[in-house]
Amino acid sequence: MTKPIESVAIVGAGNMGSGIAQKTAQEMFEVQMVDREEQWVNRGQKIISDFLEEAIERRIFSQSQVEEIKGRISGVIGVENVDPETDLVIEAVFEDFNVKADVFQILDENCGDQTILASNTSSLSVNELSKATTRPDRFVGLHFFYHPAKNRLVEVIPASDSSEDTISRVVQYCKQLGKVVIVCKDKPGFVVNRFFVPWLNEACLLMEEGHGTPAQIDAVARKSFNIGMGPFALMNLTGPPIALHSTDYLAQQLNTPRYNGAQNLRDLVDDNAVWEIGENEECEEKMASIIRERLLGAVFAISSQIVEEEICSMEDVDRGAKVGLRWALGPFELMNEFGIDEAYRMAKSYSELHSHESEFKLPQFLQIKAETGNPWMFEFVDAEIKNGIATVNINRPEAMNALNGTVVEQLGALVDNLNEDTTIHTIVLEGAGKAFVAGADVKFFVDRLDENAFPKIYEFTAEGHNVLAKIENSSKTTVALTTGLALGGGLELALSCDYRIGTRRTQFRFPETSIGIYPGLGGTQRTTRICGVNAARWAILAGNWIGPKQAEDLGLITHLVDPADVEKTIENISNQGKPTNKYTGAPVRMSEGVQAAIEFYSDDNMNSIMTGQIPEGSIEGYASRQIKQLSRTAPIALRMASDLIDVAASTNLEEGLAAELQKLEDIFATKDAYEGLSSLIQGRRPNYNNE
Repeated sequence: MTKPIESVAIVGAGNMGSGIAQKTAQEMFEVQMVDREEQWVNRGQKIISDFLEEAIERRIFSQSQVEEIKGRISGVIGVENVDPETDLVIEAVFEDFNVKADVFQILDENCGDQTILASNTSSLSVNELSKATTRPDRFVGLHFFYHPAKNRLVEVIPASDSSEDTISRVVQYCKQLGKVVIVCKDKPGFVVNRFFVPWLNEACLLMEEGHGTPAQIDAVARKSFNIGMGPFALMNLTGPPIALHSTDYLAQQLNTPRYNGAQNLRDLVDDNAVWEIGENEECEEKMASIIRERLLGAVFAISSQIVEEEICSMEDVDRGAKVGLRWALGPFELMNEFGIDEAYRMAKSYSELHSHESEFKLPQFLQIKAETGNPWMFEFVDAEIKNGIATVNINRPEAMNALNGTVVEQLGALVDNLNEDTTIHTIVLEGAGKAFVAGADVKFFVDRLDENAFPKIYEFTAEGHNVLAKIENSSKTTVALTTGLALGGGLELALSCDYRIGTRRTQFRFPETSIGIYPGLGGTQRTTRICGVNAARWAILAGNWIGPKQAEDLGLITHLVDPADVEKTIENISNQGKPTNKYTGAPVRMSEGVQAAIEFYSDDNMNSIMTGQIPEGSIEGYASRQIKQLSRTAPIALRMASDLIDVAASTNLEEGLAAELQKLEDIFATKDAYEGLSSLIQGRRPNYNNE
């Protein structure tokens, strides 16, 4: 069993180092923040304090939570004074090889044999850095993106001798931070910077060649890539010197002269200035076309190189762009958007801009793909099998792993394969990033309603039922690792499993009645059978948020554990096997909150509740809050959900699930369903008319 990381030290108290320290402390780790002098440690602590004070103002944290976070961060002066028993030390100093190597030599001498050393380098060779130590098996690259407390992406870069245990422990640590993890090869620029940095430099070259001003190039880039900031605005945000250093390094390492920093970027850095962007964004279509094709062509060509060199998968390239850079679409999705043949033409045109002596080569597989004319196909569900345990990863973090037709189809096919594999005894479902699964893809429903194509909604939902039945009826022990958000269809997926593991970050909710529909993937049936009618009404009708402790009390979580104990818990469950009685029909523990819910949602009170009245004898404050919550739901959806909960109490599971499907057309035919679903996409409050 992999020993989890419990203690972490961050060397470097600048913006990146302090951000990593803050995020690590937020997730309950004890953290040392290390720098050469007291003044730099104090500066790092002030950066953290200022950030957290802003979080208080935005009601992200309370004052007491902030004090607890800061209390878990201790300042350390001098690298040599890092606690030798620390599990993981992350270097986050200036991007200079010699400076970093010196830091690692000191750490190597002073840290215990068990300590893993990691570099937050954005571009330097992890393998070469590892040679500064005598522990290459316990050395990795760990590239966080700015700001580490907000940006959910992290690249894990093994050195050539990094052990499986080291990689596993570091990935586990990153997941505990709620990060989206890309494990990639040690190649210059890794994944995101490999295509992002040349994209920035290409913008500079376009300007230098007279193909637009910074404002014009930014405007075309924003429109072409559907992004919030163009390349010049981004360089101003992160600092032009970083862009220059990064592109020069790539040019040297990849022997690609075109990546050498443009002269106007060099001049800007020499002058210690930033780009003057201006407000005039209008330009002729001919110029806009040149800008668009150059920027897109660079991204298409370089992203294809990343995949051909097997640095990572195309799904991870797209994931890096969407999560790390917050692009709406990743490079390969953009290629599909423009058409593969057109994308190839742009990539080829860009490749021809490189000098003949350049090492830049346009991947052959892109040309072959263009000749077929077929779009790229993406895998969002995969499995890792170890010691008879198959861990299924739903990997669509940019959409919080929302269920669409592709995900459901791929999950179903994979579960089929795992169910047939006699070497597997346990199936664990988990989601990438901070969510388990955040429900079904609402846009799919709205688009089908716009097309007057309800049969497609029924087909999708019926297939969802089919996949959940494969999990429900599996001969394997099934576990949902709900260490983040599980909403709507995601919670229904979890409830189809034998067991559900939760942590302090777990949050459950059925939001359906508030968006005009009811839980249609077994939520009304399995919830009722797990925790009883009254508790199911509380969870489903009002769409109450369910925290980890209350979820455990209700039985929706079967194992509430510390994040560090997740792996051990899975092993124990695997040894235990399938439960003797999954559906007990009553809460596990009658806590105060559970008792209040059961009493309020009793049969005697339901007539009053459904008409928006506070039942006689109810606890006034609690009752008024519940009635207010119910007033925000769609009346028809509320009635249907209530009826289906009653069905669960009087039928078997198979009949109850059939009833959910049978009512599907009725609910989606309502105007309120369209209003609720549309309002969610549009970010507004719905206006229900009981129609």
